[in-house]
Amino acid sequence: MKHYLVKMLTLAVLSAGIVTPVFADAIDDTIKARQSYYQLIKFNFGQLVAIVKGEVEYNAEAAQNAADNLKAISTLHIGPLYPKGSDNVAKKGKTRAQPNIWSDFAGVSEIGGKWRTAIGDLQTVASNGKDALAPAVGALGAQCKACHEKYRAKDF
Repeated sequence: MKHYLVKMLTLAVLSAGIVTPVFADAIDDTIKARQSYYQLIKFNFGQLVAIVKGEVEYNAEAAQNAADNLKAISTLHIGPLYPKGSDNVAKKGKTRAQPNIWSDFAGVSEIGGKWRTAIGDLQTVASNGKDALAPAVGALGAQCKACHEKYRAKDF
């Protein structure tokens, strides 16, 4: 049931990015949908980071659920969340997405592929104990960091 709810919520968020072009603030609405997508990632990844840091006691079911959610989220097609003109220059103060995302699609795709692979690896070991979880969380975090350093501004 939890996985179904996450998928439905994610689809609702992404649907906003598809239907909003008919409205006057389509880019702003799409930026909000994109940010919501990443909040879902942050929420689930944050649970795993808290376990690894020892802030939350390891629980195999909770760790697996978070990893499964990340996997489900990672399979969504997010292209519609990145229309041209939704960068931090065109929409100053609304997003940290840098314009180089649109000029370096190959680089974004490469990091995205590695990010999805890291999620698959994480999903495989999430319920195998904290010692198995920690390196997989680190590997996924490294892919998040690689993208943020290259394509995400520090400030709005």
